[in-house]
Amino acid sequence: MTPHRILLIDNEEGLCRMMEAVLLDNGYEVGAHTRSFEAVEQFVPGEWDLVISDIKMPGMDGIEVLQKIKEKSPTTPVIMITAFATVETSIQALRRGAYDMLTKPFEPEELLYRVKNALKQTELLSENQELKQELAGKFRFDNIVGTSPPLKELLEKVAKIAIRDTSVLITGESGTGKELIAQAIHYNSPRKEKRFVAINCGALPETLLESELFGCKKGAFTGATENRVGLLEAADGGTLFLDEVGNLPMNVQKTLLRFLQEKEFLRIGETRPTKVDVRIISATNSDLTAEVKRGSFREDLYYRLNVVNLHLPPLRERREDIPLLAAHFIKQQNETFGTHCKGFSPEALQAAKEFTWPGNIRQIRNVVEACIAIESEESISLDVLSQFIDIGHIPSDETTESDYSSALARFERSYLIDLLRRGKGNIDAAAREAGMNMATIYRKLKKYDIKKEDYS
Repeated sequence: MTPHRILLIDNEEGLCRMMEAVLLDNGYEVGAHTRSFEAVEQFVPGEWDLVISDIKMPGMDGIEVLQKIKEKSPTTPVIMITAFATVETSIQALRRGAYDMLTKPFEPEELLYRVKNALKQTELLSENQELKQELAGKFRFDNIVGTSPPLKELLEKVAKIAIRDTSVLITGESGTGKELIAQAIHYNSPRKEKRFVAINCGALPETLLESELFGCKKGAFTGATENRVGLLEAADGGTLFLDEVGNLPMNVQKTLLRFLQEKEFLRIGETRPTKVDVRIISATNSDLTAEVKRGSFREDLYYRLNVVNLHLPPLRERREDIPLLAAHFIKQQNETFGTHCKGFSPEALQAAKEFTWPGNIRQIRNVVEACIAIESEESISLDVLSQFIDIGHIPSDETTESDYSSALARFERSYLIDLLRRGKGNIDAAAREAGMNMATIYRKLKKYDIKKEDYS
């Protein structure tokens, strides 16, 4: 690790040399100056992690030194040393941006303690800035892969609604990237400094889902051994993303509706409401209007959630994005595992473009990962690709709607069987690999009359 660099400024030469020796002995790099003008002239932002300056000095005093340093580098911490620690002096220094005050005389241990605290603060600020830059980069719209007209139209809508504090319902098939769009909305909104909290409403049993969302009071039910803050409260000031919102039980729907109407909710076991400021973004791969007609989803909640609707097109409706997505995931795999795959061969790429990808973006990512793992050539061949997708039944442009539905069903059935075969009949493993919840896997297995026991 590179040692921290500290700039010392004190016209009292003996004290300056003593501090320099203490800091050098503890592994710091030190630049010591007894002339303040010279020190300030040589100060270059980014070269020093901390400045320690005396206040009472001839010519340019410490307050002026502090001001000059802060003009050049506002984030560099400055510790001021004084033998006359009056309240007025301390207030003046702190108002000008001093991090800390050190009163003479002091022991070496106290100097080191103040230095460590100041440098720790610098590291935290630096890490926070890096995190913000990382998040801003990760969720910029131009990092969502694709140039097709349907995707461009969608991102134009996202850009408009991100700044408007309204509820959004994102619809689309499994694997189309609904959570990524929700994150893009949050990190490009006025709430971006606060938390983005996500929950898969289909992944938890009803008894746990309510306490997970709204929290509970100790003793409210069996197993409630302590007061628990729910995700809604944890997201205060930020955004709560409800994935697979169609799986919400009726009692949870009722509580969520109250929150959307009143901006408050009751923790389980409490009688006093809790108020929070949270934006709700929800997503579903099911037809909520049909669920409303069947009575399994509240109509009033549906309209509260669906103030703005964003529909993500499936990959088969934006085939021009398939080569871009493939290249993107190949690059990710190369960077992660140090491989040097150049991409799909021309024949494999054509087959990938014609395939319907029932698992959408999630499936193409998994297929790319699997292909690179077993491919021994520079490019992914058609032979390797055919081990993970059924290239023998790719529908032509003349396929009728009925044939297309049948073909899609065959692809989905084949995909599920392949998942079970690789996971040896383990539903949990199959769900994790496909990025689906177990309830969805079970539902599809029943739909296609597939028995997990046949593959265990």
